[in-house]
Amino acid sequence: MKKTLLSLLAIFLIIEEWLWDLLTAFGRSLSQWLNLQQFEQWLSQTTATMALVAFSIPILIVTPINLAAFGLLAKGLILQGILMEVLAKLLGTLLVARVFALTKPQLLTFTFLRITYTTVTRWLQWAHAKVTETAVYRWAKQLKG
Repeated sequence: MKKTLLSLLAIFLIIEEWLWDLLTAFGRSLSQWLNLQQFEQWLSQTTATMALVAFSIPILIVTPINLAAFGLLAKGLILQGILMEVLAKLLGTLLVARVFALTKPQLLTFTFLRITYTTVTRWLQWAHAKVTETAVYRWAKQLKG
């Protein structure tokens, strides 16, 4: 059971790493295409409170999409609901990752966010160490290239 769970986690971790890399590159390209460099420069130097407000905006954007996805699922439109939820996850990850990368120093001045960030990072490092030991992870990593 433990080996199966670690194998599933390894597959999930590889997909997550691939998506994170892809979405990070896409976010950077989108920012350049939309000519947001000045805004991002301002955001990276803003106050902690403004950074927190900016970090909340992606949540406010994605929440209605999540609710709509659950509404579709509740109406029995399973495929549409799942696709909308995947869209919400990708959009949320893209926006949250970009804003967090720009405002991380300011956000970590808030005790709650700093404790949450360090705790989650510690858990992820532990999980990553366990998962990278699996044969499935090594095989998937070779496929990823």
